[in-house]
Amino acid sequence: MDGRKLKKVKIAMVGYGSRAPGVLALLLGMDDVEVVGVCDLYPDRAEAAAQAVLKARGKKPVVTTDYGALLEIKGLNAVLTPSSWTSHTQVCLDAMNAGLYAAMEVGGATSVQQCWDLVRTSEKTGMPCMLMENCCYGRNEMTILNMAKKGLFGELVHAEGGYRHDLRDEICLGEKNRHYRLANYMNRNGELYPTHELGPIAKYLNLNKGNRMLTLTSMSSKSCGLEDWVTKHPKETKHLQGFDFAEGDVVVTNIKCAHGELITLFHDTSLPRPYSRGNLLEGTGGIWSEDKNAVYLDGISKHEGWNGTWDPMEKIFPKYEHPLWKKFRKAGVKGGHGGMDFLVLRAFLQAVKNRTQTPIDVYDTVSWMAITALSEESAAMGGHPVAIPDFTDGKWILRQPDSEGMYSLDKICKPDAEF
Repeated sequence: MDGRKLKKVKIAMVGYGSRAPGVLALLLGMDDVEVVGVCDLYPDRAEAAAQAVLKARGKKPVVTTDYGALLEIKGLNAVLTPSSWTSHTQVCLDAMNAGLYAAMEVGGATSVQQCWDLVRTSEKTGMPCMLMENCCYGRNEMTILNMAKKGLFGELVHAEGGYRHDLRDEICLGEKNRHYRLANYMNRNGELYPTHELGPIAKYLNLNKGNRMLTLTSMSSKSCGLEDWVTKHPKETKHLQGFDFAEGDVVVTNIKCAHGELITLFHDTSLPRPYSRGNLLEGTGGIWSEDKNAVYLDGISKHEGWNGTWDPMEKIFPKYEHPLWKKFRKAGVKGGHGGMDFLVLRAFLQAVKNRTQTPIDVYDTVSWMAITALSEESAAMGGHPVAIPDFTDGKWILRQPDSEGMYSLDKICKPDAEF
């Protein structure tokens, strides 16, 4: 990072699976972004990405099945990879070593060592590596962040959340759709997708900047949901008939923090259920429940007899909505997942343009991703406690927020630029 501001970001995309078309469409709608290269291991996908750029911009980017060729593009500033979970790390390592900003879509780590590799490479090269955890920029999550920073929940004690999503068809049809989830569920057992809930929680609890995660325990249920689905869909899943999937249907992970807070994560994607991240935050001043879409604040919300009365989020927004979201709604919400896809992209691009640190830095990235590998270890030992590495090497004790501006997740800042 040399401090020179850019008027336009030249970016390359590595991977064009199910997540990538939506991300690419957002990038192509931004005047200050030029997509100069695209890559996928499947030639048809790589060409589809190139054609999307050509149609939108009138110029075909470099298109390849070898992402190494993209790193040699003259004037390239950043690499974004929405490829499979197990390929993210190496792409980002190579990008940083080439002097480029690196960004990866979400997914857990396969080993703690690869997390250390990301940290050491970022420290050595001075290049940021950002996990594109879009849920950190959700309207509810940012409103709760604003309230937590203002002290409305008092001293924070407990947070929970999960990835609770019926993905049986996506998983079991993974070979047909060339989707990477299937191989992970066939061979791994743990908290495979922790960051959607953990990302926002980490920012509520100031993790890596005054606080950190110390230990975790993970327990896994038996696995029968995917087997049941396969049995009921024999024509589409002949190769999976009788297969014993490794991933338990429900995985529960408990994390203890340095200042005593408890975090509980749920992974539940192999049984019939409506989607929910099940976020909850509670402290001495009150509680937020995503499933109830409401908060209860001590001394503010109504309380009669044994029961308190929940205040719906629609009642909370007028006073406590995050200033970024107020500006976003006024400008016109755009992008997938209710707008948070757009915001997380802009957060990354703003850092690249300003040549500053990303609001989700490499220490955030690896500590959230590492939960997957660590949970596998704990679950394999029947829930034995596992230590969570301090990827900051002790710097967390005195580290101060190093990302300023409208996209900061450490401070509540007034929007200071246009989208």
